[in-house]
Amino acid sequence: MLINYLIPWLLVAPPVIARTGPKAVFAHFIVGNAAAMTPEQWESDIREAQAAHIDGFALNIAPQDSYTDDVLEKAYSAAESVGNFSLFLSFDYGSGGPWPADRVISTINAYRNRSAQYNYHGKPLVSTFIGSGNADDWPYIKQFADCFFMPSWSDLGPAGTRAYLDTIDGAFSWDAWPVGAQNKNVTSDREWMHALSGKPYMMPVSPWFYVNLPQWNKNWLWRGDDLWHLRWEQVMHLQPEFVQIISWNDYGEAHYIGPIYDAGMPDGSSSYVADHPHDAWRALLPHYIAAYRGMNTTDPYQPSQQLPVADKMVYWYRLNPSHAGSANGTTGNNPAMGQEEMMPGQVAQDRVFVSAAVQAASEIVVQIGSFPPTVLQASGPGLNHFSVPFNGQTGPVRIVMMRNDGEVAATVGPAITEECQDGNVNWNAYVGSSD
Repeated sequence: MLINYLIPWLLVAPPVIARTGPKAVFAHFIVGNAAAMTPEQWESDIREAQAAHIDGFALNIAPQDSYTDDVLEKAYSAAESVGNFSLFLSFDYGSGGPWPADRVISTINAYRNRSAQYNYHGKPLVSTFIGSGNADDWPYIKQFADCFFMPSWSDLGPAGTRAYLDTIDGAFSWDAWPVGAQNKNVTSDREWMHALSGKPYMMPVSPWFYVNLPQWNKNWLWRGDDLWHLRWEQVMHLQPEFVQIISWNDYGEAHYIGPIYDAGMPDGSSSYVADHPHDAWRALLPHYIAAYRGMNTTDPYQPSQQLPVADKMVYWYRLNPSHAGSANGTTGNNPAMGQEEMMPGQVAQDRVFVSAAVQAASEIVVQIGSFPPTVLQASGPGLNHFSVPFNGQTGPVRIVMMRNDGEVAATVGPAITEECQDGNVNWNAYVGSSD
């Protein structure tokens, strides 16, 4: 079975202009993975994010990391040096336990007047990763560090968070992945939006999830597959006030879209992260983001010029079929969260996924090894999304865009192989593009 999804919007994208209100798009950035990053690397990452039309980073900070203040200073200084890029603090209550309220206050106030700080309604935006057990700290915190507070209390859920509408100013959900052998739907997003009673909702978008870090008792996957494309399609329809991409650099959970820095990889993650770049997931972001912003006709953001887009293809797939080796203890779903345990190969499909931005009707030809090619029809201008099953085929993956009997764009991805490193299937994705 072939799958084709089409978003028939014009292939134009606005120039990079930092936003100060709704429709801003952020990427979740793990400060704990950035201790070794140089100012030059920070500036490079910020420029890469800008090129993808991401407005800023949500800086995940944990209370136990001694280098947090040093890394935050590098981050804010780099953003101010580059310009036109925003940051806000996301206090992680899960990594090292709860944050002391007075330390939260001092940290917010240390950066509130920095020019790179993202403000909403005149206040610094602040978020969390879980932390509902300390929900009662926030009236005190806001008294001494006035902020626009949008926590991610997914551990409390929409109904539980609703009880704190007098404290919070909005909310961010961490529920970015489907459970089991199905695609992600918007049920959870709608529940959050309803619970917030008109307060701003920050919607999560993520391309993938796979983690195998036994030292943290984490070894499971949730379905990625078509998620990157379908989730942006859902963003366009739901029109949340904000979007947060999970993540820029969480290598351990394999949902990074930023560059890989070896020093930032948690111990044990290199076996599935090394040689598996995800940078190409950013290639079509300007067009997803433009479509998200453009569907609201009341949006005052009007670009001063339009940037034409060349024909481009982005592809991703796992390099090992699910049957090729040991699952290495990985489960589909996370039983510790009460989810049904499944075989990972039941959740993650053995398919090649292709998103193609085309200026006119085209054919997308996908060939695995020397096997017969599959010809897909991109019926009109816009962003077309397809997937093609492995069906036992192995070898390099060649993908070609054809139009008027001519080759418009082409790329070759690494071989799908049943030869697994150390005998274990790698459940991470390899992502590439035709550029």
